Amino acid sequence: MAAGRTRYLVSYDISDAKRLRQVHRTVKDYGWSMQYSVFICDLDPVELLLLKRDVGEVIHHGEDSVAFVNLGPPANRGRECFEFMGARTALPTSGPTVI
Repeated sequence: MAAGRTRYLVSYDISDAKRLRQVHRTVKDYGWSMQYSVFICDLDPVELLLLKRDVGEVIHHGEDSVAFVNLGPPANRGRECFEFMGARTALPTSGPTVI
């Protein structure tokens, strides 16, 4: 039986402008941008490993920080786990195809 998808909030703080752009492009391939350094990614276990590998190859592990927050299955934790103040960001309703 195939493993299901899990929704992750991925957020990062990158100290170098070049690495920041590279991380942004990398994470964008796996999910939706809520804000410049905050993404929602619906991933299966293999995609999560690939994302961590790809990001890990770009960041400086002594200077940069990346957080992966498990929000649970997308169907169960889609919108109700977010509270917005100000302009509300549209959240994804289905998972992306990882290329």
